Amino acid sequence: MMDVLVALFRRPFQLREFLLQSWFIIRVTIVPTALVAIPFGAVIALQVGGLIKQFGAQSFTGSAAVLAVIREAGPIATALLIAGAAGSAIAADFGSRKIREELDAMMVLGIDPIQRLVVPRVLACMMIAVFLNSLVSIVGVAGGYVFNVILQDGTPGAYVSSFTALAQLPDIYQGMAKALVFGFLAAIVASYKGMNAKGGPKGVGDAVNEAVVITFTLLFVVNFVISALYLQLVPPKGM
Repeated sequence: MMDVLVALFRRPFQLREFLLQSWFIIRVTIVPTALVAIPFGAVIALQVGGLIKQFGAQSFTGSAAVLAVIREAGPIATALLIAGAAGSAIAADFGSRKIREELDAMMVLGIDPIQRLVVPRVLACMMIAVFLNSLVSIVGVAGGYVFNVILQDGTPGAYVSSFTALAQLPDIYQGMAKALVFGFLAAIVASYKGMNAKGGPKGVGDAVNEAVVITFTLLFVVNFVISALYLQLVPPKGM
C-alpha cells in the first residue's frame, strides 16, 4: 500500500493505461450496478415504509429511504460490484503476468510495475467507484419512490418533500468517501494478490478467489468503522 501511495506522485503518469482501465471497469460494472440498484431501493422503501407506517409517520418514508440508500446501500453495492468484477479482473491480469514472468522482465528493464500498472488501476477503481455510487444512489432513490407510491399508497409530494427532513449534505459526502475508500481497497488487494500469485494457472485462480474474499471482508469492516466515526463526528439533523 505504501509503495502505491509513493508511486502516485511519480512522473510520468500513465494516462493511457488509466483511461483504458477506467473504460474497462465501466464496461463490466455499469449494467449490473443499474440492475442491482433498483431492487436495493425498492426493498429499502418497502421495509422502511412498512415500519414507519406502524408509527404513523408515513411522511418520513422518503427521508429514511434516502438516508439508507445514500449512507449504506449505495456504497456497499458499489463496493461489491467493484470488488467482484473489476477486482477479480485485476487479480487475474496480474496473476497471469506473474506466472509468465512479465513483471520480473519489467523490473529487469528498469520499469516499475507499481507505477506503470498498479497506480492507473487503483485510480481508475477509485474514480469509477464514486461514479457508480452516484448511479446507485440516484437509481435506488428513484426505485424507492416508485415502489412507495405504487405499492404502499404513498403520495409523491410527501416522499419528495421529506428528503430534507432527516437527510443532510454530509450524508452525500460520506457515501462518496466510502466509495472512494472501497475502490482503493479493492484495487490494492486485487493487485497484491495477483502480483504474488504462485503455482501456475491454479495459483492465478486461487489469487482471484482470495482477493475477492479478502476485499469483501475488509469492505464490511471498513464500512462499520467509517459509519461509526461519521455518527460520532456529524450530529443528526435537527440536533
